[in-house]
Amino acid sequence: MSKFWSPFVKSLVPYVPGEQPKMIRLVKLNTNENPYGPSPRAIAAMQAELNDNLRLYPDPNSDRLKQAIAEYYGVRSEQVFVGNGSDEVLAHAFHGLFQHGKPLLFPDVTYSFYPVYCGLYGIEPGIVPLDEQFQIRPEDYARPNGGIIFPNPNAPTGRLLALEAIERILGANPDSVVLVDEAYIDFGGQTAIALVDRYPNLLVTQTLSKSRSLAGLRVGLAVGHPDLIEALERVKNSFNSYPLDRMAIVGAAAAFEDRAYFQRTCQAVIDSREQVVAQLEALGFDVLPSAANFIFARHPAHDAAQLAAGLREQGVIVRHFRQPRIDQFLRITIGAPEQNRALVDTLVGLGVGS
Repeated sequence: MSKFWSPFVKSLVPYVPGEQPKMIRLVKLNTNENPYGPSPRAIAAMQAELNDNLRLYPDPNSDRLKQAIAEYYGVRSEQVFVGNGSDEVLAHAFHGLFQHGKPLLFPDVTYSFYPVYCGLYGIEPGIVPLDEQFQIRPEDYARPNGGIIFPNPNAPTGRLLALEAIERILGANPDSVVLVDEAYIDFGGQTAIALVDRYPNLLVTQTLSKSRSLAGLRVGLAVGHPDLIEALERVKNSFNSYPLDRMAIVGAAAAFEDRAYFQRTCQAVIDSREQVVAQLEALGFDVLPSAANFIFARHPAHDAAQLAAGLREQGVIVRHFRQPRIDQFLRITIGAPEQNRALVDTLVGLGVGS
C-alpha cells in the first residue's frame, strides 16, 4: 500500500519504544516506569471525574492544570504549556521553534526521539559528541545552530548537567532556543525552570510519566517565556485543540498538589538507586553517576548483549542499546526493592562477580 504514502514517509525512521512484554512473573526494568503508584489524591480526583460530564469536551486550555504547575514552580500560567505526554510537547517545539534552516544541536548519545523528529520535520541534526566520561561539554555548543536540545539528566546515561553549565550554553546562544528536557530531573537534579525568567530563549519540558507515576495518563508540560509558549499553543491549536482529557487534567493537577507523596516516593527511588549502584559495583560493574530513576552500567568481563539475554531468560528485562559507544552498557530501571533484589540475585546466578 506504500504507493498511497506521501513521499517523505518512505524516508522516516520511526522511534522504537521500550518493549512492553507480556511475560508472566516479569521483573520489568527496561522502560523507567516508577515502581510506586500515582498519588492517591490523583486517583481520587480522576475517579470523581468519571461521570456524565465525559459527554462534554474538556477545557482546551487545561487552565486548572496550568495553574497547578505555575503555583508549584512559582511562575505565571502564561509561561506554562501542557500536552499529551512530553513527546507531543517536544514535537510541537521541533515544529514551532527549530525549523530555521540551521542544524539542531544535540548529543550523540541521547534520547533517540530527537533524530526521529528531525526526520519528520526536515531539520538537519547537528550531532555533538559527549566527552569520554559521557558528559555534555558546554563549550561544544558555542557554534552556529538553529536550536539546542538535550535531556538533563541525559538519557540513557543518567548524567546530570549543573545549572551553571546550562547557563553557559544559554549565554553563548542568545539567538537560539535551548530546550532542556527534564524527564528525570526529580530524581536528583535542580530544575532549570528557575532560569526561565532570566533567559527568554530557555524552554524546559517535563513529564508526569516518571516521578509522578502517571505514564499511563500521558501528560507533559513546558515552561518558558510567554513568547515561546505562544508558539507551542499556535502549533497545538492547528493540530489538536483538545490534547488532554478531563481525567488527565484533574489527575495531573492533583498530582502536583500532593507534594508530600511526591517527595516521599522520589526519595524512595533515590535511596534504592544508591543501594543498587553499590551492589552492582560490588559485582564488578562500572556504573555512571546517575541523577535519574535508572542507571547505566557495563561489566568489563561480560558482554552486555549476552547479559541482557541471560537476564531475560530468567524473567528480568533491562534495556540494551546496539549503537556505537554504548553497546556494552545496560540501562537498568530502579524498581521496587524486591525487583532490585531479583536483578542482583539473577546476575549472581549468571556468574557475574564470581
